[in-house]
Amino acid sequence: MTETRQEIRAHVGSNAGVHFNELVRESDFAPGQVQYHIRRLLDEDHLIREEFYGRTHYYPPEYDEWERAALALFRRETAREIVVYLIEHEQAAPADVADALGIARSSLEYHLDRLVDHDIVEKQYDERNRVRLALATPEATGRLLTTVTPTVPDRLVDRFSRLVDELLAGTAES
Repeated sequence: MTETRQEIRAHVGSNAGVHFNELVRESDFAPGQVQYHIRRLLDEDHLIREEFYGRTHYYPPEYDEWERAALALFRRETAREIVVYLIEHEQAAPADVADALGIARSSLEYHLDRLVDHDIVEKQYDERNRVRLALATPEATGRLLTTVTPTVPDRLVDRFSRLVDELLAGTAES
């Protein structure tokens, strides 16, 4: 294995769930070089490629399907904040989460749909049939959460979405 390929493999190993653009930005290689070596690493079963919500993410082969989805979602700032809130509060009503994070209910539901689809968050119902949110597997979620931090571009996308939500909320009130 070439030194370049080893370096790319090591970077993906220490940044599981990294997407292609981030990988190029953080390396000293041209996009074509990264693409060539990624293809070889995939052919040799040294990496796994997964598509999540319009982005291609790369993982070492030791991560299972649930972990790959969770890591991709944790790279989104808002999804990550929802999960952190639920770690800190164990259970919460959706309105409480949206208020605490300062996000629109529609933004919360967008991220919750993905978190629920991938068995990271569960929607439970209390005795009055009100929705409560809780982590499906808190220990595994907490362990994975510590391995990834959203990148600046990911954070900007989430913050732009929040800005649009705020502007639309202001329009609805007037």
